[in-house]
Amino acid sequence: MSSDSVDEQVGKAKPKFRGPVMFRRERKPGARTADRNLLDTRQDSEWVHTDPWRVLRIQAEFVEGFGALAEVPPAVTVFGSARTPVDHPEYAAARAIGSALTDAGFAIITGGGPGAMEAANRGSSEAGGYSIGLGIELPFEQGLNDWVDLGINFRYFFVRKTMFVKYSQAFVCLPGGFGTLDELFEALTLVQTRKITRFPIILFGTAYWSGLVEWMRSSLAGSGKISPEDLDLIQVTDSVEDVVRIVKEATGGRGGDIERLGTEDQW
Repeated sequence: MSSDSVDEQVGKAKPKFRGPVMFRRERKPGARTADRNLLDTRQDSEWVHTDPWRVLRIQAEFVEGFGALAEVPPAVTVFGSARTPVDHPEYAAARAIGSALTDAGFAIITGGGPGAMEAANRGSSEAGGYSIGLGIELPFEQGLNDWVDLGINFRYFFVRKTMFVKYSQAFVCLPGGFGTLDELFEALTLVQTRKITRFPIILFGTAYWSGLVEWMRSSLAGSGKISPEDLDLIQVTDSVEDVVRIVKEATGGRGGDIERLGTEDQW
């Protein structure tokens, strides 16, 4: 085939470049340039919801999260239901866990919401600790609770989960719903597949978690979907003292010096 016949097939179109991206032939009528999209205030805003722009928002969330959390002391993440009432025993347990881990030198990270998350942040704050909340943009939940010292609101769950894993020495899961289960199995998968260093995953509340643990033993391990030793990645307890002991044993008792972070203005 001659070069002329090739040119005829492509309409003699010359390539156009936008950075590393090449376009050949005419684009749709009315296509806007990048400069016009940026500078023309009369345009609609649909372009900011395109995938390339979304990538920049994701990148910005990672940068914000890493920057805000880079100097936090060793921390433990406490998960639990946002629907736990203030007068419920689980609220009291989360509050006690937050306080006890703070006394052991650890910062407390939660999802920043109400319920059990609020209780853990409250326990940490009341004990003079460093109380962190990593919130998520949801249409049906309140913002960060009043006991959070350092708070970040995320748009994307996967960015938020990265922060939990990266900056935690252990996970403590109180009774919770889909969100708690999501975080629990994310951590289990990462530890099981050795994508991250093994750290304690503690289920607090034997009455609540025993059915799930038995199902994993009988159905998952029983049918060969996981190895029996994978169940050793989970520890179940009803004791706040056990939680602190497990975390300290796994970390060598290396809690953080919270005072080194300075005042709130310096954060």
